[in-house]
Amino acid sequence: MQVQMLELICLNNGSRLSIEAGTSLMDVLSRVQLDAPYPILAARVNNRYKPLSYPIFKPVTVEFLDVRSYEGYRVYQRTICFVLQMAVTQLFPERRLRVRHTLGSGFYCEFDDHKALSGEEIALLKDRMGEIVAEAMPITREKQLAEEVRAVYERFGFDDRVELLNTRPYLYRTVNYMGGMPGYFYGVLAPSSAYVSKFDVAPYYNGLYISLPERGNPDKVVRSVSLDKMFDIFHEYQQWIDIMGVPTVGDLNRRVMEGDASELIKIAEAFHENKIASIARQIADANINRGVRMALISGPSSSGKTTFSKRLGVQLRVLGFDPVLIALDDYFVDREHTPRDESGDYDYEALEAIDLDALNDHLRRLSAGESVEIPRYNFITGKRQWHEQPLKLTERSILILEGIHALNPRLTPSVEDDQKFKIYISCFTSVAMDNFSRIPTTDNRLLRRTIRDNATRGCNALSTLSRWPSVRRGEEKHIFPYQENADVMFNSSLFYEISVLRAIAEPVLREVADTAPEYADAHRMLCFLDNFVPIQPDEIPPTSLLREFIGGSSFKY
Repeated sequence: MQVQMLELICLNNGSRLSIEAGTSLMDVLSRVQLDAPYPILAARVNNRYKPLSYPIFKPVTVEFLDVRSYEGYRVYQRTICFVLQMAVTQLFPERRLRVRHTLGSGFYCEFDDHKALSGEEIALLKDRMGEIVAEAMPITREKQLAEEVRAVYERFGFDDRVELLNTRPYLYRTVNYMGGMPGYFYGVLAPSSAYVSKFDVAPYYNGLYISLPERGNPDKVVRSVSLDKMFDIFHEYQQWIDIMGVPTVGDLNRRVMEGDASELIKIAEAFHENKIASIARQIADANINRGVRMALISGPSSSGKTTFSKRLGVQLRVLGFDPVLIALDDYFVDREHTPRDESGDYDYEALEAIDLDALNDHLRRLSAGESVEIPRYNFITGKRQWHEQPLKLTERSILILEGIHALNPRLTPSVEDDQKFKIYISCFTSVAMDNFSRIPTTDNRLLRRTIRDNATRGCNALSTLSRWPSVRRGEEKHIFPYQENADVMFNSSLFYEISVLRAIAEPVLREVADTAPEYADAHRMLCFLDNFVPIQPDEIPPTSLLREFIGGSSFKY
């Protein structure tokens, strides 16, 4: 029988190979001889993410990924979670561990009984994980009848995964295996446990902290974390959704299918309102105790800063204040003067993209009681316009300034620190896919931004996805280093929201052609969204923070 030969183009070094049909990516990797300083974890094949076991049956372009890429880093995270799952199941079979949330370069885990492991148990867990890594257990990906997968999960007591299977019924489901241990991770895994040798395990609060290599510096594992304020807001919200009975997507889907979506929306929105009212009271107290006249609101892209600012303003009015809102985005320099990043693209996340001189001049004049004409940035034309009505503060005014750089001291040197109340807001997604598969907050924010930019900023999904790596680099450089400077943090996540975003995001993401590199993330997001039972947005109130992204808000933007 004649052997079919195929052409493969390796994007890493531009080489072209002729390979036999059925050759795996692992075999290809051994032939292309990449000068890779770190192990290759996965690949992007014809703009879809694939494991190294993937066999090739048609001409392809391939880009191999290591831990320094965003997707490669996720592969590392998923794989170490699989190793953790096996070690915990073997050592503590009667207890249930949950991977709660990301902190710094690692993630926080906690047992359902909230009992911390002893130092001896922590050492035992770390040693067992090290043994699993050293054993280089192959990780396979198999498609099985859903009934067979359900039986496997039930045998291991993985009720969270059974619930997800039950609420998203398909004839066949994909399951991962490592040394006989089943797992479900919505995404690619490394070829074996040997690929995640860099990690650490340490006690943290009532649980444990799994340290991972830094994406930008994979040789470095940060073994401690000092993000207490962020941890507190994560933990508060996590406890709340546990009480609500929706810690995982399967639980959420079940509640939606039982007709509880309306109640879930009402409770989630009431929780937000209660938290915003509490922050307004803290600002009022700070106004009395230390003369605070300005609330600075920072957070990464698509955190909902604008709607939060407007709702905070409403609560401040209830307390007798006269809030005045200014968006830092309106102080963008005209597009042609925007600094460029290392790729030559406009760097809107750079502090220098803001007209700092004009901003601080306006703040000084407003504080002096002057009337000031403030700008408004047009995202379509890339030009500043000017409000017709000048702005002036009264004695009861609280100036609300929101933008990604708001907590950076270099932004507002003209204002005394005692006069600032600093707020950090982000979308800390707390609902998990299952106990060992958390949903990255960046995916939640990317969905929000894709929908909003498509509807209001003249950007299709391809444009948003292509800019997202630059946005994330800007956040890591300009926002995250200052988040612990906040006086208070607010979680803008709504546990029901991805179920709402699904129906709106899907047609937008499907417009990305499979010829574009960004199709890999569009396809990944579509597969992710398929896990959610949709919720119609009809009962979401017009003041909801989610309305900033899906439309229908009663606030003016």
